[in-house]
Amino acid sequence: MVTKALYVSLEAKPEKADELAAFLQSAQALAEQEPATTAWFALQMSPNTFAIFDAFPDDAGRQAHLDGDIAKALMERADDLLATPPNIHPVDVLASKL
Repeated sequence: MVTKALYVSLEAKPEKADELAAFLQSAQALAEQEPATTAWFALQMSPNTFAIFDAFPDDAGRQAHLDGDIAKALMERADDLLATPPNIHPVDVLASKL
């Protein structure tokens, strides 16, 4: 059961969209190593607009993810890849089907 989630919107620099897409695809391996990350999705909504959506059983799982390797790697590359800082939305899950 998941009760917590994150929605992170990402706007790539136009010349860095392919690099951001590759970064997000590579991050799947890191997400798979996080036991409390129940669901993890990397999304592309337009040529330069991306997002990450992930779900967790509780606040501790969500915080572990925020303190984890994906977040660290993204923040290390943010100035290079992103037109604006990541917009991180902690959300509550009202219902789910996994």
